[in-house]
Amino acid sequence: MQIEHRFEVQLEWQGNRGAGTSSYRSYGRDHVISSPGNPPIQGSSARVFHGDADRWNPEELLIASLSQCHMLSYLHVATANGIVVESYRDDATGTIEQTADGGGHFTGATLRPVVEISAGDPELALALHREANEKCFIASSVNFVVAHEPIIHVVAP
Repeated sequence: MQIEHRFEVQLEWQGNRGAGTSSYRSYGRDHVISSPGNPPIQGSSARVFHGDADRWNPEELLIASLSQCHMLSYLHVATANGIVVESYRDDATGTIEQTADGGGHFTGATLRPVVEISAGDPELALALHREANEKCFIASSVNFVVAHEPIIHVVAP
């Protein structure tokens, strides 16, 4: 049985500086992403693409989505396998390759979760990152490799 879920977001461009998109540098890249019941996210393009570095850009949001999805999937499989996670931190990165025509694509992402556990087998805790990756909806939807470099620390309960 397949179950379908639908998600909604709204996007509003805020970058009209008075001349619309009359030239490449005449408009701002600022926008707001919202969803019913959630606080808005202030977005822009990456600084290298004339955006505001103080706002989230789409590339960062994609890497954040991969990291967040993996963490939530990991917490689920850890619980199901008797691993007690006490803390979880990830320093994720992604790389894009820009093409000569101005387009481009992600060539890869690397998640580097550092997980502290207080119960369960550390080797199993490490291995469960593979299962978490397979269960992550976002990682299963991208067309580039999402690598994992997890570290497990055992701590006192």
